Amino acid sequence: PAADFVANHCYGLFELAAVPLRQHPPHFGDAQLAIDALGAVVERLGDRLGDSAAALTEGLTQIRLAYVQLAQAPPDGEARP
Repeated sequence: PAADFVANHCYGLFELAAVPLRQHPPHFGDAQLAIDALGAVVERLGDRLGDSAAALTEGLTQIRLAYVQLAQAPPDGEARP
């Protein structure tokens, strides 16, 4: 089914977002583009993604949370106020 193919590409977008967040320092611009693309598909298609819809929605939430946490973290070697 087409939903499986689209979902597979969404998982690829998730990974595409995660890779630049693992860099030191993180590459926020690259990650944000992939997160926004994933969000556009997942939020627009919702349940039309079939059995993968819930996992993709949760993954989108988690990658967004990771992005925010990393963006708010102090640079290496600096203490948090």
